[in-house]
Parts: sequence; structure tokens; C-alpha cells
Amino acid sequence: MNIKNRIRSFGYAFKGIALMFHNQPNFCIHLSISVIALSLSYFLELSRAEFLWIVVAIGMVLSAEIFNTAIEKLTDMVQANQDPKAAKVKDLAAAGVLVLAITALSIGLIIFIPRILELLP
Repeated sequence: MNIKNRIRSFGYAFKGIALMFHNQPNFCIHLSISVIALSLSYFLELSRAEFLWIVVAIGMVLSAEIFNTAIEKLTDMVQANQDPKAAKVKDLAAAGVLVLAITALSIGLIIFIPRILELLP
């Protein structure tokens, strides 16, 4: 592949992120929580390893939300009318995001709670 095709492929990826930002409220919620988590990481002076866990959790949740949206859009294209099988596919994709979001929340709580408790008198 030539360099123009490589650059173009990045453009498509950034277009996808923009679509998520402008059309998916849950993605915006995840982004807002990510900013809070990153700010808290800075304020609490997390170790490099702790910060890495936060960044990985954020990346995984945002990616899962993108994949979930792609699965929903593809399912709608393939099965336009209400079909219980299509609904199950969409529910499963959403469940994947939920499981990952709960996991990320758990990681955040495990890292942040002890640090916050250290600040209390």
C-alpha cells in the first residue's frame, strides 16, 4: 500500500470517531468519564502502572462502544424490520460494553479509593 492509502485509512478512522462523538450519547458519556478519570489520575499522582491500567480501561471501553455501534448499524442494515434474532445480537453487543464498563469502573475504584482515602483527615 502506498502512503496516500495509509493516510486515507486514518482519515476514515477519525471520521468514525467523529461520527461516534456527534451521534452516540453513550460514547460522549464514556468520554466525559474518561476525562474525569484522567484528571483524577493527574491530581492523585498515580504511579505509572496505575495510570497504565486507567488508560487501558478507557481505551477498551471506548473501543467496545464503537464496536457495539458498528454491530447495531450492521444488524439494522441486514435486518431492517423488528426481528427477535437481530434484537438478541444487539443486546449481546450492548452487554459486552456493559461488562467492560463495569470492569473499568472496578479498576478505577480499586485504584482511586485508597488514594482518595489517603487525602482525608
